[in-house]
Amino acid sequence: MRKLESWFPEELVVIGVHSGKFIAERETRNVRQAVLRHGITHPVVNDRQFRIWRSYAVNAWPTLVLIDPAGRVVGQQAGELPAEILADAIRRVVARAESEGALDRSLRSFRLEREGEVDRPLRFPAKLLVDAEGGRLYVADTGHHRIVVVQVDAGGRSGEVEAVVGSGVEGLEDGGWGDAKFCEPHGLALAGGTLYIADTGNHAIRAVDLEARTVTTVAGTGEQAPPRARGGRGRDAALNSPWDVLVHDGAIATAMAGSHQLWRFDPATLEATPWAGSGAEELYDGSAREAALAQPSGLATDGRRIYFADAESSAIRCLLPGRDASVRTIVGTGLFDFGDRDGEGDAVRLQHPLGLSWHDGVLYVADTYNGKVKVVDPDRRTSETVLGGNGELWEPGGLAVTGRLAYIADTNHHRVAVADLSEGVIEEFEIRGL
Repeated sequence: MRKLESWFPEELVVIGVHSGKFIAERETRNVRQAVLRHGITHPVVNDRQFRIWRSYAVNAWPTLVLIDPAGRVVGQQAGELPAEILADAIRRVVARAESEGALDRSLRSFRLEREGEVDRPLRFPAKLLVDAEGGRLYVADTGHHRIVVVQVDAGGRSGEVEAVVGSGVEGLEDGGWGDAKFCEPHGLALAGGTLYIADTGNHAIRAVDLEARTVTTVAGTGEQAPPRARGGRGRDAALNSPWDVLVHDGAIATAMAGSHQLWRFDPATLEATPWAGSGAEELYDGSAREAALAQPSGLATDGRRIYFADAESSAIRCLLPGRDASVRTIVGTGLFDFGDRDGEGDAVRLQHPLGLSWHDGVLYVADTYNGKVKVVDPDRRTSETVLGGNGELWEPGGLAVTGRLAYIADTNHHRVAVADLSEGVIEEFEIRGL
């Protein structure tokens, strides 16, 4: 849509109709936050009761409807299409409207929601990473397109900014920390002196040399990969919305949310290849190649298994690597089975979880749309709420647990939160000097 809006600034008006699948997505205040987070500059209507959806006979997300200046539906397509194909259709409609004298180019721009927003030290932080040995907290300041490095104080509840990686200007540019550019960075992983970043908006993996203070693109072309992409080497490897990264057995596991897969990136050879998931969006267990995932968005490991938050199926699942690699589901039952229910086995319900952290034999889960942190025991297949509720957290996107403290990327509250797990009290992690 952004491409089309830039190509047809006077001819095309985009109107987003948001018919939310998840309960939390139907709340107007949450839709507004999504408009701000994604930098949307066209009108969006909250179709929470699916009235517009039904009136256009829609049955899939996304569905695109093309309407001519006379108000007639001249095209409708379910599923994603390249902007170039849509542009051809729009050109034909524009040409016809011009020949009929029906095209009005006088429409002015809309008032943007962001015009009433104040700037904040953090803007929609999505993921974070704790380096307990180095005493540092790395924060993906996603809305500001940068990474904030914090030296944590004794006690773990505050810290001082040590460095900022990235200029804060959206883009794809390598170089020194002050000059490099990112686009909506999310997941972070530390391997020795290198910090790997899932640069989601750039469809790339970036490597930060913490000693040389430089940023390098190690995988990704900068453009979204087509369906069924097979990978490649370095900057020739087309990726699709990498959402999280994890160091595992010398490689970088990547939650490739856009293609509904897990990928493996080898830092030595720069090869990036699919690891698990057929590319179909579904909850289906089996061999790594045949299993179907649904927008994997968070990663964690116990050293052997790779756990992932399968956001669209509201599930926690795992990959068992090896020659006979396979995928199995711990909790969650399907694309349309979601809610907020603790318990055991198939009775458990989550709602669009995005973050995971392995600690002390269990998984801590950022149950994003429920605004909670839950503990999932992968062996017993149980889930229990330990933090959140009552609006204390607002769509948390990531977390990291170390010792008795849980650090939480409290995304829509534009902050990092911290909680002592033995007390259950959530407070803001103070960042000085940002």
